[in-house]
Amino acid sequence: MSNATLPPDNVSFCADLVRSHDFPRYAATLFVPAAERRALLALYAFNVEIVRVRDQVSQPLPGEIRFQWWTDLFSGLVHGSAEGNPVAAELLRAIRDFNLPVEPLSLLVDEHQFDLYNDPMPTMAALEGYLAATSSALFELAARIMAPPSEAAEHLARHAGLAQGIVQVITNLPRDASRRQLFLPQEMLASHGCDMEDVFAGRDRANLRAVLEQLTGEAQQHLTTALSLLAQVPAAARPAFVPLSQARADLKRLTQPGRNPFMPQPTSRLRTLWTLWRASRSREFTK
Repeated sequence: MSNATLPPDNVSFCADLVRSHDFPRYAATLFVPAAERRALLALYAFNVEIVRVRDQVSQPLPGEIRFQWWTDLFSGLVHGSAEGNPVAAELLRAIRDFNLPVEPLSLLVDEHQFDLYNDPMPTMAALEGYLAATSSALFELAARIMAPPSEAAEHLARHAGLAQGIVQVITNLPRDASRRQLFLPQEMLASHGCDMEDVFAGRDRANLRAVLEQLTGEAQQHLTTALSLLAQVPAAARPAFVPLSQARADLKRLTQPGRNPFMPQPTSRLRTLWTLWRASRSREFTK
């Protein structure tokens, strides 16, 4: 059998999965040592697998079953089948090699069950809880891969995840609205007199812009706090937070005057790579 027909190994599988579905996090791994990069790719590939479940099922039950498999894996109830899953195999290796706690991984799965249903996000507090268990948890686990755990890194991870997560909520509004899924807090919509049906219909109204302005303000506050905390984190851990530079660039783009919130504006991979490369070499993320 020629090399061209050999199936990809687990490492390549995870790298390809992250590169295809989460390019900013993939690009951020290019600037860390090989052992840590392998573990980061396993962590991010796991996240891709969980986030993609909503797109791969037509009803919640099959999604719940997929999530339960991962929950069982972290509980030690899945054995032989885990070895045949490249992402699971790599993630278990990363857990072992870097002594990662499984509880945040299990909580991440639990929190993404929200994705399977079209229940609206009720409040800002609920959104922050969702993002803390997902985006913030990824930053904290990535930091644990790069350096020993610390309270400073945990504090930074929370704000980093909230900033990045809110930016993603605003970025994903066109996709979410098209499938009648609402991550914008319902309470916030009501306070600005914004009707959910207007959001689902893609109507660019002034009251929706007021909601988005309030959300971008929240994201900016968390981003400013996160960046101010970088200096308190050991230098070895800071590369885990390089994706913040992309969140900063995205937030700037999302606050451009006259932007249509329902018009997707994807960032080119070349621009993303440039943003993350510059951050990886900056004093902000290295010293």
